[in-house]
Amino acid sequence: MTEHKASISLHTGRTVAEISPLIFGGFAEHMGRCIYEGIYDPASPLADERGFRPDVMSALKEIKYRIMRYPGGNFVSGYRWTDGIGPKEGRPRRRALAWRSTETNQFGPHEFMDFAQELGTEPMWAVNLGTGSIQDAADLVEYMNLPTGTYFSDLRAKNGHADPYGVKYWCLGNEMDGPWQIGHMDAHSYADKAVEAAKLMRWTDPDIKLIACGSSNTAMPTFPDWDRIVLERAGDHIDYFSMHYYAGNPSMYRASDDPDTDSYLASSVQFEEHADVIAAAIRLAKAKNRSKKDVFLCWDEWNVWYKDTSGDGAWLEAPHVSEEVYNLEDALVVAQWLSTFLRKADVIKIACLAQIVNAVSPITTRSDAILRHTTFYPLALFSNHASGHSLDLLVKAPTHETQLYGEVPLLDASASFDAASGQGALFLVNRSQTESLDVTLNWEDAAPQGFSQGWQMSGHDAQAVNSFEAPDAVTAHEIALPALDGHRATLTLPPLSFTALLTRHAPPHS
Repeated sequence: MTEHKASISLHTGRTVAEISPLIFGGFAEHMGRCIYEGIYDPASPLADERGFRPDVMSALKEIKYRIMRYPGGNFVSGYRWTDGIGPKEGRPRRRALAWRSTETNQFGPHEFMDFAQELGTEPMWAVNLGTGSIQDAADLVEYMNLPTGTYFSDLRAKNGHADPYGVKYWCLGNEMDGPWQIGHMDAHSYADKAVEAAKLMRWTDPDIKLIACGSSNTAMPTFPDWDRIVLERAGDHIDYFSMHYYAGNPSMYRASDDPDTDSYLASSVQFEEHADVIAAAIRLAKAKNRSKKDVFLCWDEWNVWYKDTSGDGAWLEAPHVSEEVYNLEDALVVAQWLSTFLRKADVIKIACLAQIVNAVSPITTRSDAILRHTTFYPLALFSNHASGHSLDLLVKAPTHETQLYGEVPLLDASASFDAASGQGALFLVNRSQTESLDVTLNWEDAAPQGFSQGWQMSGHDAQAVNSFEAPDAVTAHEIALPALDGHRATLTLPPLSFTALLTRHAPPHS
């Protein structure tokens, strides 16, 4: 009989890197009901005078997003930013070709910046490098960031905001490797346009940080050559390089396939390999160019997306498309993705969950209520409690065979330690669908004074979901804390579970 025991050795001085708080970011695109009927819903009886709903804002604040990407996504490659400024009654209605919907432009640059300020998040703007010109991109930087005294900065003041917004982070287009993208280019053409856009944007505001497009997913026939070419040609002009990937378990919904939940629950193998490949491409380009410029990873689209992949809005306003209903196994995959960000903290510095409300989102709204899906809980726990440095753990665990990834450990683990506050955090996923896992924790340096809080989500049904009728069917609940015996503690992880534990350590010497 297999013994289901695992161990984790920790040392608060053995670290990967400092955790960038910007890995806890989100993405708000003009897609489906993310903007309209999502973060902006003036028709709702719950909306405030700006059209924001306090219940939605409160839920978003629970997740504590540190950065927010906007306005797309595929949408941005056909977006005219000037449509969304000035008096609302004069803003044009247009067909948004990316999602076959009707865009009213009632929510634009000023509304987004109000939203970001209310949420307390750093804005990250994507510029249109599809139908848009490099001059359009520079004009937007001028509008958002320059003090008054020039045409576009004066126009911003005329539209109600005299002071510069000071947007720091800018994406140079979106998924330009994809044939579905408006204005699709090959890698060389994109790199050349991105470099020229970067020059104009930086000449407009030298303090901005720029993100270039990487491959839109690892299945692209141009992956990873696209990434290598763009990095070699544009690496000295950018600060970050984007990654996109959506995970899923579509075999659950195809009668011709056997369900492959074991492989799905091992998805972090794919996530880590993806990060390793692009990090290697960055190092190769830097060496080839004899460059001193450091470029980091910006995983600015990531999520689980496979149940509702509809994207055809039938030319409606705020169409109900791609509204995923997340289950327990999806939450466990999201937890592993966040653990991957911690384990790769030396190279991943920004990450944006796509998206934040309704479309591919942990939150769904009705006019009078909101629903937190299963994935809401790991997002909130990581974002609120992982800080300081990511720890380099020594994990020993039994393995099991998966169809896609071969032998994979049953335990997925990450940890953080904040020396300033003395708080540690552990994040654990038991991938087994049937067996509990006994885990021994061993601190190799000074042991913590004890555990302060712990949460867990688990269940016997990997497909269990929350609904408006049963909103708390699958949530993270507080658990009894394990006893600390010197430098060691033991706890049992139920099958199909995610566990977060906080430790308190002696404060640093003054």
